[in-house]
Amino acid sequence: MSRILKPITFTILAVICSAFCTNSYAQSRDPYAPERAKMVEEYISSEGVQDPRVLEAMGTVPRHLFVRPNFRYLAYTDQALDIGFKQTISPPFIVAYMTEMLATQPTDKVLEIGTGSGYQAAVLSGLVQDVYTIEIVEPLGQRTEKLLKRLKYDNVHTKIGDGYQGWPEHAPFDKIIVTCSPESVPAPLVEQLKEGGRMIVPLGERYQQVFYLFEKENGQLKQTKLLPTLFVPMTGQMEELRKVKPDPLNPTIVNGGFEEDENGDGLADHWHYVRRGELSDESSAGRKSIRFENSESGRMSHMLQGMAIDGSQISEARVSWAMKSENIRSGRAAQQQPGIAFYFYDSRRLPIGRVAIGPWLADQEEWKRSSTVIKIPRTAKEAIIQAGLNGSTGILYLDEIQITPIR
Repeated sequence: MSRILKPITFTILAVICSAFCTNSYAQSRDPYAPERAKMVEEYISSEGVQDPRVLEAMGTVPRHLFVRPNFRYLAYTDQALDIGFKQTISPPFIVAYMTEMLATQPTDKVLEIGTGSGYQAAVLSGLVQDVYTIEIVEPLGQRTEKLLKRLKYDNVHTKIGDGYQGWPEHAPFDKIIVTCSPESVPAPLVEQLKEGGRMIVPLGERYQQVFYLFEKENGQLKQTKLLPTLFVPMTGQMEELRKVKPDPLNPTIVNGGFEEDENGDGLADHWHYVRRGELSDESSAGRKSIRFENSESGRMSHMLQGMAIDGSQISEARVSWAMKSENIRSGRAAQQQPGIAFYFYDSRRLPIGRVAIGPWLADQEEWKRSSTVIKIPRTAKEAIIQAGLNGSTGILYLDEIQITPIR
């Protein structure tokens, strides 16, 4: 994110919550409260989310109960986690960001497409009058419905079905939030959004998506382009209508030269979850590169991009890049090193391996171009590339990042 805003003092929010939260997991009785407070301060408010109501909700809802028991130790880190059925729970920042963009009001009736773990619905529960949420995966929807009832989120109403159709019986909705990615906005959702209402959707190709905020004026949608992102696809009818399909035999890195910045926000298009990285006029080729700068050991400073890749057909790939750096120091943990890492996932979207390039610990004053060959796991179907300082400190410039399959 380019906008780093002064965080709200979270101790104030903790006092408010302990005084007024009626949920059984209120701050005063929840042993996870300190971790949740740290999550809000480090990953949410310091990254730009400022709505006090949203911060309070994020500091109240017990995320550890919405993840798998074996992942509870990661519940309050800022990352997506597998919840089964090829689905994930979104990172806390993403949940807070989408919620803030909706500008929710206590009287709102909200439609959510993609119930998933139920975490987003639980966050919305304390901010609006009613949440209507739809999940297409039946066993996941049934499991989540039981959890929401057990936790007494009584104003959350669940349904199993194809979110493409919305929930016409309860339309119109003041706000609509889509937590899976369609290629375009489903027409029924446009119809079910109230005049003057807001809708946030991650739109785009399978691995190249952007948040769009839509506001309905005179029956038409007025759109605002926001941050790049990456969500699981919207399945059902919308997936059948998808025009651009992933090409796992030709994995590519999009905008690896960092020339594209369509909305002029100083962030590279097609790269999501950028932390402490902005476009720079210094470049090894072309006009731009990306510059990471971090002074706090262990703090996130990286960017991400996803791609389809078929490990049964591609066993190796050449990765090339240009870089220069100064004042580099390792982070606190072993993996907090400057470099590039590929995380591979199988057909169920479960992690199956990691390949690291680096670490680049020696300062490089002038641009240097390099390349290396990496092995692709045979069962790989997807990959996420992470590049940057990755928790180390100093300044790092990157340019001309490419991947080329070796056949």
